Amino acid sequence: MKKNNKYSITIGWLYPDLMNTYGDRGNIIVLSKRAEWRGIKVKVLPINIESSQWSIVNCQLLFMGGAQDTQQEIVNRDLLGAKGRTLVSMIEKGIPGLFICGAYQFLGKYYITAGGKKLNGLGVFPLFTENPGEGAKRLIGNVLAEAVGSNTNPQPPNPNRLLVGFENHGGRTYLSDKNQAFAKVIKGHGNNGEDQTEGIHYKNAIGSYLHGPILPKNPELTDLLLALAFEEKYGKKFHLEPLDDSMEQKAREAIIEKIK
Repeated sequence: MKKNNKYSITIGWLYPDLMNTYGDRGNIIVLSKRAEWRGIKVKVLPINIESSQWSIVNCQLLFMGGAQDTQQEIVNRDLLGAKGRTLVSMIEKGIPGLFICGAYQFLGKYYITAGGKKLNGLGVFPLFTENPGEGAKRLIGNVLAEAVGSNTNPQPPNPNRLLVGFENHGGRTYLSDKNQAFAKVIKGHGNNGEDQTEGIHYKNAIGSYLHGPILPKNPELTDLLLALAFEEKYGKKFHLEPLDDSMEQKAREAIIEKIK
């Protein structure tokens, strides 16, 4: 796609006031900038507790970040209504999305908090999450992982490239099918610190524990999500005009060397 301001997309930012821990808003900034640098108009639509479920329908790309248990419980109650059903429908339809940490957990079957409280999830991602409880070690640190294909999306989201990010979570997530993992952990903990899986790649939606935020550190992943959003809106394949990512790549290389 060459620079052309006739193109536009709407990015739905779910619960920016509640689900925005560890710099997750940086993902929205990068999505917007990498589109604007190509002359594409971007509208970021905040979707809050007060928003109608119909606001989600108007988006071609969805994003939700992470939060602490208190904020997660508030959002969980809201998502178990019509808004959550609409979100599930959009994901099943193939609308691209990025869901980080707490948002990733919401889309599974359930999440058991550190206090032992069970929060039912939306069930669109075939997984569950359990926090071992007070005193258990949090999974914290830099992550180096290799993007892999899944049985719902055989093409890896970042072909032949390593992913870098930062994780900080108490919950342990277990996939029903490990072949649906977003990435294979090389260094770090990933979903649970046991099976080397990180995140999930379901249809065009990605769930991940990688903060950092993830998109500035992995520009190819940003462009994949944008391309999928344009294809959803305009019904045809798009090849985004390359950008000068030399600075991003130098930063990535420095991070990779540090992690190794």
